Amino acid sequence: MSQKTRVGIEDGIAWITMDDGKVNALSTERIGEIGEALDAAEKAGAVTVLRGREGIFSAGFDLPPFKRGLEASREMVRAGAQLIERLLAFPLPVLTVCTGHAYPMGAFLMLSADVRLGVAGPWRIGMNEVAIGLTVPKFAVELARHRLTPPGFARITTAPMFTPEEALRLGYLDRVLDEGQLAGAVQEEASRLRALDMPSFAATKARINERALQAVRAATNDEIRASDTTRSSAETLPPAASASRRRGRP
Repeated sequence: MSQKTRVGIEDGIAWITMDDGKVNALSTERIGEIGEALDAAEKAGAVTVLRGREGIFSAGFDLPPFKRGLEASREMVRAGAQLIERLLAFPLPVLTVCTGHAYPMGAFLMLSADVRLGVAGPWRIGMNEVAIGLTVPKFAVELARHRLTPPGFARITTAPMFTPEEALRLGYLDRVLDEGQLAGAVQEEASRLRALDMPSFAATKARINERALQAVRAATNDEIRASDTTRSSAETLPPAASASRRRGRP
């Protein structure tokens, strides 16, 4: 695990910090590091706190792989979906701390958590894929359907980004705190979660997230199958026809 994803475990709480010194873009490598940190937390039986750096939780998926073609895009989406599935099924409490901006994959991480705290400030939170020329992944649609309020879910198609207070109203966050209150509130909530009966928590979480987890898995498999079909169709076309199709011509 690199220094861009750090984990420290103390008094039954695993503190996972994402800090790449920039915007915490989530590459497949960074997603893998978060998975390794979750492995350590689960092994220790610890409540997990996932947080970003000051001013940024995560800018979302690392975008360059999406420009490298279908295979790279598919692997990125698969890695993100698997992390979301892991968090929804994680048998210990997960608390996310939105320390600033949270763009799509960052928002997905928050929506996968059991408790979501955020800091007040000039931050933007949401799912803006449509505004940057991307289609919202099917797994993310199912996750949003599970967590967001109906108005919050309906707004995904027009790609707005929200202030922390708006994000609270729409279901992205559970609480918004002033910067001076955040650290104390996070420690208090993590300690409260640690005091829960963990077998009861795990069983109840599994029941609550069961349908959403099934929907996320089905959506991911469906999207991967669709991308396989698209790739196979392109590979069977003669070069001239393939080029014409890419330009949108018959």
